[in-house]
Amino acid sequence: MTLPTATYRIQFRNGMTFDRACDLVPYLKTLGISHLYASPIFTAVSGSTHGYDVTDANEIDPALGGRAGFERLTEGLASAGMGLILDIVPNHMAASPENGWWRDVLAFGRQSAYARHFDIDWSEPLTLPQLGQDFEGALADGELRITVDETHGNFAFGYFETLLPLNPASYGAIANRLDDPVATRMVEAGAVTSGENFNRAMRDILFEGGDRAALRQKLDVLSADRDFVRNLHEGQHWRLTHWKEAARHLSYRRFFEVTGLVGIRVEDPTVFEDMHRLAIELVRHGKVQGLRIDHVDGLAEPTAYLDRLREAVGPDTYIVVEKILGASEVLPESWPVAGTTGYEFIAALSELFIDGGGLRILDDAYRALAGETGDLEAGRRIAKQLMVERNFAGETDRLVSIAAGIFPELKRDEIATALSELLIAFPVYRTYGDGGPLSWQDSSVLAATASQAMAQLDDRGACDHVLKLLEGKVEGDAAHEFRIRFQQLSGPVMAKATEDTLFYRYNRLLAANEVGGEPGKAPGGPEEFHRRMAERARLQPHGLSASATHDTKRGEDARSRLYALSEGADVFAQAVERWRDMNRPWLKDLPEGAAPEPNVEWMLYQALAGIWPEDFDRVHTEELRKRFTDYAVKAAREAKLRSGWTEQDAAYEEAVTTYAAALVSPDNDVFLEDFERVLQPFIAAGYLNSLSQTLLKLTAPGIPDIYQGAEGFDFSLVDPDNRRPVDHQRLKEWLDESGPIAKLQAAALKQRLVGIGLQLRQRQADLFAGGDYLPLKVTGNRRDHVLAFARVHKGDFAIVVAPRLMFGWLDPGVLFAGQEFWEDTAIAVPSPLHGLKADLVTGKTIEPGGSISLATLLGSQPVGLITPI
Repeated sequence: MTLPTATYRIQFRNGMTFDRACDLVPYLKTLGISHLYASPIFTAVSGSTHGYDVTDANEIDPALGGRAGFERLTEGLASAGMGLILDIVPNHMAASPENGWWRDVLAFGRQSAYARHFDIDWSEPLTLPQLGQDFEGALADGELRITVDETHGNFAFGYFETLLPLNPASYGAIANRLDDPVATRMVEAGAVTSGENFNRAMRDILFEGGDRAALRQKLDVLSADRDFVRNLHEGQHWRLTHWKEAARHLSYRRFFEVTGLVGIRVEDPTVFEDMHRLAIELVRHGKVQGLRIDHVDGLAEPTAYLDRLREAVGPDTYIVVEKILGASEVLPESWPVAGTTGYEFIAALSELFIDGGGLRILDDAYRALAGETGDLEAGRRIAKQLMVERNFAGETDRLVSIAAGIFPELKRDEIATALSELLIAFPVYRTYGDGGPLSWQDSSVLAATASQAMAQLDDRGACDHVLKLLEGKVEGDAAHEFRIRFQQLSGPVMAKATEDTLFYRYNRLLAANEVGGEPGKAPGGPEEFHRRMAERARLQPHGLSASATHDTKRGEDARSRLYALSEGADVFAQAVERWRDMNRPWLKDLPEGAAPEPNVEWMLYQALAGIWPEDFDRVHTEELRKRFTDYAVKAAREAKLRSGWTEQDAAYEEAVTTYAAALVSPDNDVFLEDFERVLQPFIAAGYLNSLSQTLLKLTAPGIPDIYQGAEGFDFSLVDPDNRRPVDHQRLKEWLDESGPIAKLQAAALKQRLVGIGLQLRQRQADLFAGGDYLPLKVTGNRRDHVLAFARVHKGDFAIVVAPRLMFGWLDPGVLFAGQEFWEDTAIAVPSPLHGLKADLVTGKTIEPGGSISLATLLGSQPVGLITPI
């Protein structure tokens, strides 16, 4: 296998096409990137902004440039000696009529060739939660109509822009009411054709002749007959429902809470082949060198899937999985992959850059202000209970029904209570039992879950029975289905409760509220970071090391700045009290209480601090205001306290956005002056944190992944803010700049550091792919302000020196502390590394010996990357 030395994530769509990506290849090559890492490129729904809503897994999206554009890109990469890693989506597809497989299922139901491709419960009609009200209300308001889909050539049920194909068996009822030759011929053809032949025949009839306008007019008249429309609806393979009903009842597995994404049964070999035909072809023809597997935890049988995929693409294809590892959790040993997409690396960074003492100060201030929401563990339980009992009530109820069928002696409510407590107690996304005994890790997880769940139960009987199902101790198809579906549900409950609810409620330090993070944990400092990197070198040395992705809660440099709030905790806490008083006129009294509440104010000040432009221009604030207020609305809805995605409170959201907008208003002079003044040392410390974080990602075990544009500074908020177009022209210009680092602006310095690190990785690939991770001892008065380690491999080595906790020690505009700060602090150098060395950041020579003085090394530069001469 040819391992990447560094990847660069490109978000296609939103203006990014194959040809635009091809234009970036020379720049990325110069930067030191070995592999372009592409977001999904297969055909997705019209206007898709991300590509995870695939409609055709075997077609390259024409909106991106199609197959021809893709070929130009891969040829450009090959000419530059670079590879391509492709993000594929095996768990779900778009539940859209644009999806040919889905459209066929809508028309032919369980008789469709694709009925078993989707994870559908065929014991009832397929539910389509697309209405803005119940069916009878939509019918009464004239929102439903019978029409012809001229694109595909079939009769359809129309709901605004959505056209749902009708069951051909119901065509006769339409023809009987119409005196129209086209309709009659469509009925006759429908009796003898099916699948694509049916679609082709319908199109031929529709366009060969006849007055289509007259047919549409007759259908409009027929649509006014509510009884006919109601009866026609009852004759379909599907039933339209109110979109809010999906949480309570849905006949297909969805991706998290997204009803527009339907689960795919890739555990079926035929479905696997159909879903991966083009992806495997691209790998076998040398167009693609690696695969990223989206949401592997959603699959029924992840291990079997990965084994099948590895067999199909061969041993030389680089594969990583999107997998969120919990505390102390490791990837299953049997998975034939290089590692994860790297969220655990972000969690390791937080151990290093969050100050424990300051975090306790923040905690005191936050709890006094936030009240009940300041209790993380209580909040976690409440959020998970909300997911189980409301947002995923339908999925939970289905599990209860399966268990009740297996254990008829148990009361349904007892099973429901036990199941709820197990889901609430689950400490990781899921286990991976698929028919055999559990692994040691899964057994340990289940034991801990059982202990916590049973502490909440008066009667353990039902819980014991459910645990037997999860342990694989009960035989039968129903028991197997329960086990699989529980494992597919525990992940969504965890993700939506934690990342998309709790992390918007519990706001002590937003930098810690990150995917895969644990905001309640006290930071372990250098010792914990060293431990995690040693483990990483042992378990997944070739997994990706991320500091930002399209799913992270904020850009990596915004997070780096917010880490510093833990160092200047008293400064920030006191400032928040002043700012709340300054902006009190913007609070609004509502029946449920003043808005925004203190907890949200605390969150808004942090979020704004993270994205605040150092060169804030009071004349041009519109873009910042729009980004910030959009974020405020999303945060309020994700928190699900006084507004939400399903039940929006317009008055509350208006109060929050008005307050947020006031924080960036050029007329808010007193606040803006104080905010900018207070922020200066946090900005400076944040810049240095960013450079240290970047150096660590480039050199620690794992393969560095650069999110688009993050080789410069990335002060984005959560999506969609982090999918804004990147100014690659400016990045190219910076890369062409020469001269000493002291002359570079901070963002260009970060890019320079990325180039230095990546080019070293290319020259010394074996050192970073297989080298040992060696923590280095630091002595002296400032030893707590630096991390040092070496990568060592067969005589080659690199020494990494990264400052930390530098809030208040940096002069304005200077990204290093000076010799007087470092005093006697030094790094102890093991004897094999004693020789003459050079620092790659500045070119300065490091004399031989058993120690490196930090006053000498870091007295005039931000970080150090040292190699032998």
